[in-house]
Amino acid sequence: MPLPPVIFEDEALLAFDKPSGLLVAPDRWDKARVNLMALVHARYGAGVANVHRLDADTSGVLLCAKTKAALDALSGQFQAKTAEKTYHALVEGAPAQDGFVVELALREDERRPGRMGPAKKGGKPCATRFEVLERFRGFAWLACRPLTGRTHQIRVHLAALGLPILNDAFYGTDQRLLLSALKRGYKGRATEQPLIDRLALHASELIVRHPVTGLPAALRAPLPKEFDVALKYLRRFAAVPTPARGGTAAGPG
Repeated sequence: MPLPPVIFEDEALLAFDKPSGLLVAPDRWDKARVNLMALVHARYGAGVANVHRLDADTSGVLLCAKTKAALDALSGQFQAKTAEKTYHALVEGAPAQDGFVVELALREDERRPGRMGPAKKGGKPCATRFEVLERFRGFAWLACRPLTGRTHQIRVHLAALGLPILNDAFYGTDQRLLLSALKRGYKGRATEQPLIDRLALHASELIVRHPVTGLPAALRAPLPKEFDVALKYLRRFAAVPTPARGGTAAGPG
């Protein structure tokens, strides 16, 4: 399997546009599954390390460090929560507000290994800021900015609000986004495929301080083509008018 597209590389940093379905690190249950870091080590050597992780089903920016000094500097930024992450998600439902923050502690679901859930007590504190970018009939397009970095954080926070990410097999529903459901008189239902057939979550941007120069480095991964196609049809056939407003509401989720 070839390496994913490189979106940035210099003497200290190496960033990829990771595709959906590719693990970042070896799977703890199935060691035989292909993972990004094994591919990276085969090409660049064992000295390259991933600074953070993405869910296997999430696509987008994945940053690696080429040196120990770079890894230490970048890891410190993630621990201090100064690394700025922006994801985009297509969710089912209609958010009540145009801007909101979810603060909900999470812990691993003991009944379902590999999945997370809200913690009634204990758990790890988590916070995510959300902004509604566009509304459609039955769906919404969101910018998601996690303020912490817990496993499946964005997915669980949205599901807890009744706004599961489209095609989230762990926390969502089996609803599919079909053109026939949007466009009247659509022909071709017998062979129709969903407009998006993967988790509709993409890590679009990561901003860090460069470990060598100290300057901000903005790493960006373009939206996958199927996201662009789905948004095109949603805008054409399912757009919801945006009412005039004086500002974006913000508050606890």
